[in-house]
Amino acid sequence: MRCRLISDNTDTLIGMRLAGVEGVIVHTREETLSALSQEMHTQGVAVVLITEKLAALCAAEVQELKMNMPQPLLVVIPDRHGTSNMTAAISRYLAETVGIRI
Repeated sequence: MRCRLISDNTDTLIGMRLAGVEGVIVHTREETLSALSQEMHTQGVAVVLITEKLAALCAAEVQELKMNMPQPLLVVIPDRHGTSNMTAAISRYLAETVGIRI
């Protein structure tokens, strides 16, 4: 099972490649949706990572995939320019998917 990255930032892609994670660089909403569709339906991919900036470009589609596709796991990650508070993001994700408020 593989892990793939969809990023808008070359530095993030290079860093993930050092950990053995391959990926693609995209910049527009259309490119992001195309890459998401391809990666989410590729046999053998267990985890798809997407940077928070790209996830924000197509938030409704990302949420739909997270809620309705059992595999692969879709994870929004901050890149070096990321601004999200990870604790708040995890709490929000739990509240949306499981109904647990922390």
